[in-house]
Amino acid sequence: MQVAPHAEPFHAGNGRIAVLFCHGFTGSPWSLLEWARFTADAGYRVSLPRLPGHGTSWQELDRTEWRDWYLSVEREFRQLRDECDQVFVAGLSMGGALALRLAERHPDEVAGLLLVNPAVLGAPKLRLVPALSLVTRSAKAIGSDIAQPDVVELSYDRTPLRATRSMMRMWVDVRACLDLVVCPVLVFRSAADHVVPAASTAFIRSHVSSSEVTERVLERSYHVATMDHDREQIFTESLDFLARHSH
Repeated sequence: MQVAPHAEPFHAGNGRIAVLFCHGFTGSPWSLLEWARFTADAGYRVSLPRLPGHGTSWQELDRTEWRDWYLSVEREFRQLRDECDQVFVAGLSMGGALALRLAERHPDEVAGLLLVNPAVLGAPKLRLVPALSLVTRSAKAIGSDIAQPDVVELSYDRTPLRATRSMMRMWVDVRACLDLVVCPVLVFRSAADHVVPAASTAFIRSHVSSSEVTERVLERSYHVATMDHDREQIFTESLDFLARHSH
């Protein structure tokens, strides 16, 4: 199936320090593209892959599962690890869960995590998904939760429920192993997020083993904060984090 132009993966830079970017569920590389370009312009090597089933149609996404998404970012991570001195991982929403799982599986090799509204817990209404998926294939869209007017995430117009169930199973897996995360963590949380509850970030902070976990609250942005009013704060504070922990 043809990939939408905005959903093409992005790779740039040739520095010895790399950052792997993981986009969110029903989204695409578009939601992280400006952040990735900003990071590459600062001298870092960046990799922003398109997760399987994304950037095409929600029906195709519904034919994939969370292991497909994780394996795609792990392949990128292994390549960067083999070719660079250090690899940091950044993630938005579900991409934050993928980033955390990488840090769980590769505790000695992930140099640090940059997380924006990371999802390891969902809104209470998600409890209905298993039953709802038995009677319908999709629900209303969850994307483009952005406070800034006229900015669009270009995510799917429907949310596939089978794939949603798979994402929820991944959350269980990630939550169970958070104590294996030992690298420094910088997490940005929007004060007004209509997709992921604040409890998700709180759970992460209280369960990782990292000696450094810093939380920044974004007062002017919604869920897709990387495209919202506070995006420049995310970009610049992330560079400060990378500079502090690079060697």
